[in-house]
Amino acid sequence: MGSMQKITPCLWFDDQAEAAAAFYVSIFRDSRIVRVIRYGEVGQEVHGKPPGTAMSVAFELEGQPFTALNGGPIYKFTEAVSLEVHCETQEDVDHYWRRLSDGGDPAAQQCGWLKDKYGVSWQIVPRVLSGLLSDPDSQKAGRVMQAMLPMKKIDLAALLRAAGG
Repeated sequence: MGSMQKITPCLWFDDQAEAAAAFYVSIFRDSRIVRVIRYGEVGQEVHGKPPGTAMSVAFELEGQPFTALNGGPIYKFTEAVSLEVHCETQEDVDHYWRRLSDGGDPAAQQCGWLKDKYGVSWQIVPRVLSGLLSDPDSQKAGRVMQAMLPMKKIDLAALLRAAGG
């Protein structure tokens, strides 16, 4: 019997949990829907959802468990919480950026951050970025920061050129 992840992010949706989970699973390799729990007739006076509607969806993205909850329109996503996708190559950055930004808010795109069509904020970043920004050579780190600031989607080659001077 496998051990259960101790911490699982729960994403609160109005009524798009099942569609959002399916969308995310279609983007990330080694991902799957684990379980869907549906609302029944019991408690309908409280939750107001038609019986059979997804209440929660357990899903995994590359082994990381998540829960998507259809909790109603009470809460909305903000940029105060985002999901980071660490990428090895520009091709990975391009793939995740293209797929996750499709239908999202273009005004929310800055320095590798985007907001998807469900309002969830993501950071699509090359794995080397934190090392470049924390380089002991402050001039090098400054050049990388200056190159990154006007970017929407991160351009890894441009950051490496900036690091090289």
